[in-house]
Amino acid sequence: MTERTRLLIVDDDAAITAPLASFLERSGYAVRVAGDGQEGLEEVAREKPDLVVSDVLMPRMDGREFVRRLREGDPWLPVILLTQVGESWERSAALDEGADDYLNKPFDPQELLSRIRAVLRRATRGVPTSQRIRAGELVLDRTSRRVWLGEREVTLTPKALTLLEFLMTHPQEAHSRERLLAGLWGFDFATSSRAVDHRISELRRVLADDAANPRFIDTAQGLGYRFVAQVVAA
Repeated sequence: MTERTRLLIVDDDAAITAPLASFLERSGYAVRVAGDGQEGLEEVAREKPDLVVSDVLMPRMDGREFVRRLREGDPWLPVILLTQVGESWERSAALDEGADDYLNKPFDPQELLSRIRAVLRRATRGVPTSQRIRAGELVLDRTSRRVWLGEREVTLTPKALTLLEFLMTHPQEAHSRERLLAGLWGFDFATSSRAVDHRISELRRVLADDAANPRFIDTAQGLGYRFVAQVVAA
């Protein structure tokens, strides 16, 4: 038998971790549980998992501090943060502070399983772990925050650059305007329903991407947007 993918759940609520660990074990994963961020760091040091699922609100060390401490020693271990419904700033902070994805609580375990699989697929391709990523002639340097199209460096507004990075590190996945707005802007959808569309228009204009025949960003009718080009480590 092949070794099972190792998951670490960091959450202080046994009413959540016990059934969730059982569900993920039945789904084929090897699961360990830590009761807070401090215990989570100790578990990571003891036996590094392939992915971490962490709550935000916990005693001793919360999820955001856990991610910050984790990133000091391991910039690339995939992390999904469980955030509180209605706290839009928390969803934005989840990505800003180093999480690879987030999911609102309460959540459907099946959706979490899908998110785990998607993040692990991206990690396997090396996309989240690379300083530079490429899609055809488009290159993004995630550390210097610079973008090139062929030999030419292009200039984007900070929000457009953040949106491009998110789409390129989540390729082939359809993202609703609501999710993009809440996750990257920290706003609820009703606050500024056109903000995402304006930045998509900016990206298409700067990248010379035709909406009718897209090389990079496709409109997923009734859903939102997806990055359709193949993304690899550059």
